[in-house]
Amino acid sequence: MMNRLSRIFRSFFGFFISIAEDPELILEQNIRDMNDQVPRMNESIAMVKANVTLLEKEESKYQAQLNDLGAKVKASIQAGRDDLAGQFAIQLEQLRGALARTQGQLTTARSAYDKALNVKKAFLREKERKTNEAMNAIRDYRRSKWQKQVADAMEQFEVAGISQTHDEMVRKIEETTAVNEARMEMAIGNVDQQRFQIEEDAEKLRAAELVKQFKAEMGLMTPSASTPAPEKTIGGREQDRTS
Repeated sequence: MMNRLSRIFRSFFGFFISIAEDPELILEQNIRDMNDQVPRMNESIAMVKANVTLLEKEESKYQAQLNDLGAKVKASIQAGRDDLAGQFAIQLEQLRGALARTQGQLTTARSAYDKALNVKKAFLREKERKTNEAMNAIRDYRRSKWQKQVADAMEQFEVAGISQTHDEMVRKIEETTAVNEARMEMAIGNVDQQRFQIEEDAEKLRAAELVKQFKAEMGLMTPSASTPAPEKTIGGREQDRTS
């Protein structure tokens, strides 16, 4: 009982696995998965682009502050306020460091953005190639399924259709013919062929005797010639009676 239940469960699992492993369904799901990746990829690229934009704005802000502090340093020096010029110069130095760091980050962000665009282009090309390949494979698979259905129908037609009926009817006729021929041979074998031959010979003798009688009446032959000879019997009994 356990073995039977195990076979039943295995058959169910095998059936569901075979459905799940349908090549057409898998390829269609792969196409959907690739299409779903495009929006997520665009979101990632948009985040990289936003980082570039923020760093560019920060760079512009630092450039403006540097220009303003440079002008203040020069104005303080011209006014004889070296103390103020020194303070502005320190701020300017710090701002230059921040600008350098921002520019470094901006360079990295721009490089990442360019790479992201290249990755997207490569992905789209590969997606298009795989999509076309999958669609061609799906068409071939559907065509092969249709051909299989046609082949199955043709095989069923040959097995259960006209060919089978034709062969069956020919076989029945041959069997009937053989049986009738056998019955005919048996019937012929049961007939007394010798009796038929004796009756046929007697009929010929009677016909010959009648012809002789007509010839005698017509004077074409003497009556004695038409008289049949005494029959010979066993032991000569007929000869004794005539003598």
